[in-house]
Amino acid sequence: MNKYFNIAIVTALSVAITSFKGNAMSDLSQYVDPFIGVDGGGNVFPGPCVPFGMVKVGPDCGGKDWNAGWDRDGNIHGFSNVHVSGTGGGCKYGNVLFAPITGNLDMQDYSSPRNNEHVALGLYEVDLKRYGTSARLTALQRSAMHEYTFPASDDSKIIIDLGSFLSSHERQYLVGSEVRIISDKEIEGYTRVRGGWNIGEPYTVYFYAVFDTPSDDCGTWKSHRVEPGKREQYDTSEPTGAYFSYRTSDKQKVTVKVGISYLSTGKARMNLSEMNSWNFDEVRAACVSRWNEILNKIEVKGSDEQKKIFYTALYHSYLQPVDKTGENSKWISDEPYYDDYYCIWDTFRATHPLFTLLTPSKQVDMLRSLLDIYRYEGYAPDARSGDDNGRVQGGSNVDILFTDAYVKGLKGIDYELALEAMIKNAEVSPGDDERKEGRGGISDYNEKGFVSTKFERAGTRTMEYANCDYAIATLARGLKEKEIAQKYMERSRNWQNLWNPDVESLGFKGFVWPRYSDGSWWSENDYSVFQGGTWPDFVYETFSWELSFYVPHDVNALIEKCGGKEQFTRRLDTYFSHEKWDQRWYMGLFQISNEPGFLTPTLYNYVGRPDKTAEVVRKTLKERYNTTKEGIPGNDDSGSMSSWYVFHALGFYPNTGQDLYLISSPTFEEAVIHLENGRDLSIKAKKASDKNIYVQSVKLNGEPLDACSFKHTDIANGGTLEFVMGSKPSKWGTVGVENQL
Repeated sequence: MNKYFNIAIVTALSVAITSFKGNAMSDLSQYVDPFIGVDGGGNVFPGPCVPFGMVKVGPDCGGKDWNAGWDRDGNIHGFSNVHVSGTGGGCKYGNVLFAPITGNLDMQDYSSPRNNEHVALGLYEVDLKRYGTSARLTALQRSAMHEYTFPASDDSKIIIDLGSFLSSHERQYLVGSEVRIISDKEIEGYTRVRGGWNIGEPYTVYFYAVFDTPSDDCGTWKSHRVEPGKREQYDTSEPTGAYFSYRTSDKQKVTVKVGISYLSTGKARMNLSEMNSWNFDEVRAACVSRWNEILNKIEVKGSDEQKKIFYTALYHSYLQPVDKTGENSKWISDEPYYDDYYCIWDTFRATHPLFTLLTPSKQVDMLRSLLDIYRYEGYAPDARSGDDNGRVQGGSNVDILFTDAYVKGLKGIDYELALEAMIKNAEVSPGDDERKEGRGGISDYNEKGFVSTKFERAGTRTMEYANCDYAIATLARGLKEKEIAQKYMERSRNWQNLWNPDVESLGFKGFVWPRYSDGSWWSENDYSVFQGGTWPDFVYETFSWELSFYVPHDVNALIEKCGGKEQFTRRLDTYFSHEKWDQRWYMGLFQISNEPGFLTPTLYNYVGRPDKTAEVVRKTLKERYNTTKEGIPGNDDSGSMSSWYVFHALGFYPNTGQDLYLISSPTFEEAVIHLENGRDLSIKAKKASDKNIYVQSVKLNGEPLDACSFKHTDIANGGTLEFVMGSKPSKWGTVGVENQL
């Protein structure tokens, strides 16, 4: 197997890679390792795809709950063409599976142990020990290329299993499938599946595949009944599949091109036209070229290890959502269409702000897509997969994305319609299925000013609804809707209605606490500030000690509730240092592995202690991110963990929904962000190193910056950020951050 770039791909890359400015781009693909974060709960997708690619072709292994298909230990079942990346919970997709085998077809188990597994950007390759076969995979936007190598055999086969999909505790179920062999080199069909993580309605994946080598024989099956020579199996709600047989010489290759669609087999055939070459290296080079367009948005000066972590994180940030424009299975529209928002609860905090900074036109397309979903289905979702909304984890955080775009000056969005969608979220109950869309428990929230424990996730919902209400108020104010702005600004303070000033822990008083419908507090015998939770609980993927910091829109009021700046600083110190739990997963009480704590390290800025922000951020970057298969601290969550890294490595972090970046500690001496409008943002951090983590001074566009924050609008047209770093804390930034409320 070819483990390295060969002459053909280097030549192809040299032709394919051209920059957005017309100059040759750097080949930054060498710094991307798709295996970083596949293990240890990271669940990232290791196979080839392009940015926001609809096709993600990769291995499906034998274990359960491996959301991206890959498993450290399991045998390889085959190579399916549709996956997600970095997600937790139940699986989704794993559809239209191909596998190269030899000998008799064992329908009960045709999986194989693996050997010589290797990945690089745009490439996955592996040997299947059971059969002596090997596979190489690459992909474009809506198509995949499978290159299979066989031993000498009179009975080599490529099988296409339409009854296969990823399995988990939140199951997918086969609804039906169909297959038709068109010729000795062509096949088409579909698989229809329901369920999975979002408990979604059935989705259908259509395919059309063409082989470079005519088969010697073929056949199909239905529900494990193999029928040699039969070319069609119609949909009777049973699993179907097909095989092509070959008499192969040693190391003979058979290449398959697969087009995927969510509309029809005819559309799948059309989608395959994007892959106009049978040369594997050329197709891979085209994939790599697409990625280099994204990776070259940021140039950094650092060590190879730094670059490997950084550019892999940037790569992971652009795997989802999926651009399915023209592939909407529910309605016909000229608007952009994106799917697999999995979930905005994760990605609104860092991933979408990264899109806004680097590729604002893509962010605009996504927001237009979300508005089109609202137009036709009645709710702009917080989560969506398989063309179906669900599941909502906390607030209606799509609200914050609309406001974030507005305050950062993004054009081409119908903000009046966005405000309408946001108010719908805030006022209209989604009905019986409160996990699908909208805001669950709003009858309580709108009447009492908090969500009581009559409803699940009452704490998370109340705190996040308050932030979402602030987003509504901000957009309404910008659109001159004064009464709406005033109403929701008042509601944005509802987080205070769950603040119990009498609860004490570790020497601090006042925490978010559950309340009954009658307004009375739960007893401390019934609840603990350290009690975590998921779907049916008071909090979601957090605990009260952590959630009590989540007031991103009203931090100054939170500081007052905590007893002032000094006491708030002490509380943060305790949060980041108290070793209550296993420190392999926590830093103190801080769990970077879940999103509710994403903003918390930068809260030190609000009390004029950016030195402490720097300490926590640098420690997290150093100890929780690396170049191994476990190099991401928990589920990557559609690039959330990775985009958190990208921002902090550059030295700042967004408070989404506000025109605000909070300064942390830049890790690179030099970085340049090539903005989409053709301007550059130059970031220089003099003396930056593992030792020199503290900001001594900052200049923004040549002017001294005293606050430890700046605005997106300050850099949207390029400019310079100049840091001087040192090994000891300085007096810089003691003025803190101007609150937005």
